[in-house]
Amino acid sequence: MKKMIEKLISIWFSMLGHLPKKNIVYFESFHGKQFSDNPKAIYDYLKKENTTLELVWGVTAGYEETFKEKKVPHVRRFSLRWFFMMPRAKFWVINTRTPLWLTKSKKTTYIQTWHGTPLKRIGTDIEEVNIPGYTKESYDKEFLAESKRWDYLTTSSSYTTTHFKQAFGYPGKIIEKGFPRNDQLVNLKQNNDKADDLRAILGISPDKKIVLYAPTWRETDNKTSEGYEFNIDFPYTNFLKQFSDEMVLLVRMHYLVAQTLDFSSWPSDQVIDVSTGYDMSDLLLISDVLITDYSSCLFDFSLTNRTMLFFMPDSTQYEEDIRGFYLPIQSLLPGPIIKEPDALIEQLKQIDDIVVDKQYEEFKQTFCNHETGKSAQHIAEIIKKEMSETR
Repeated sequence: MKKMIEKLISIWFSMLGHLPKKNIVYFESFHGKQFSDNPKAIYDYLKKENTTLELVWGVTAGYEETFKEKKVPHVRRFSLRWFFMMPRAKFWVINTRTPLWLTKSKKTTYIQTWHGTPLKRIGTDIEEVNIPGYTKESYDKEFLAESKRWDYLTTSSSYTTTHFKQAFGYPGKIIEKGFPRNDQLVNLKQNNDKADDLRAILGISPDKKIVLYAPTWRETDNKTSEGYEFNIDFPYTNFLKQFSDEMVLLVRMHYLVAQTLDFSSWPSDQVIDVSTGYDMSDLLLISDVLITDYSSCLFDFSLTNRTMLFFMPDSTQYEEDIRGFYLPIQSLLPGPIIKEPDALIEQLKQIDDIVVDKQYEEFKQTFCNHETGKSAQHIAEIIKKEMSETR
């Protein structure tokens, strides 16, 4: 039955794809579950431009609240309106893969912004696929078929370009202007007022340091109906005991994990769950310290020159049994790698003693050398140029 439905959807998209394109830019972030990331940065830029384009987001049922609150034009994915809109949109701006049965017309321009610089292996570079429902062969085949549909792909560095081409088998055009979401981190000083406003929204006083904990997911953890479980023990109790007077902890869980965790037992003004309803780039903008593991947010945060700590209790297992890394992390990361919860607390006690050094600067030069601070503008210009050529 599932295959039959997918086939019917594919036929429908193919039929409507032959009709004249509508003046629509269709946005989607993390499978319609967020108003965030590179698509949001491009949307925000086009909206300020007061363009005649119709800007519409695809949203998964149950995730509409943020879009309603912010009055963002959206359509529920797989609704009747969505079935008439997405296949006829002139542009798709998306940061993850889409199902192949959402057939893309050659008249639609698909701008794939992806969602970060790869530290861990991605795409066909993953040697052992642990994702339910996939074998290594089927995963690679689907990935390669998907990348052939992209008309543009964004990258943040020469490193990213090389690995995206390889891991995705991508043959198309590359926009080497940085990730749009990082424009505000490149232009940090111009966004001080925005940072102050975000602090106020979260109820954080100016005298407190903001520590952001943003780990990634593990595909080997148990999968539930709501997402994946998360089994890394962060020292929340000890953090509150040691730092409640001077620091606030923001917790940003990966979207595949966010729905399975409950933070209601912690004081809501000291441990703040920002897994949903907030753009990750905004959280990086206001944070004084980042604690992460293998998440690509570490590359983005380096643009701020602020302190990073890498809490990796499972680094050996992650490298050998789960994903593996493109480069040796021990000599690569611009901050200490920490395996024990108590050691993490000790590092936080000495946070003011950690400085930006030569290794940090070299890290930025390697992984952020295409960040221009004008990525969203460049992509908006591509969209407007292609639109004018088709009139």
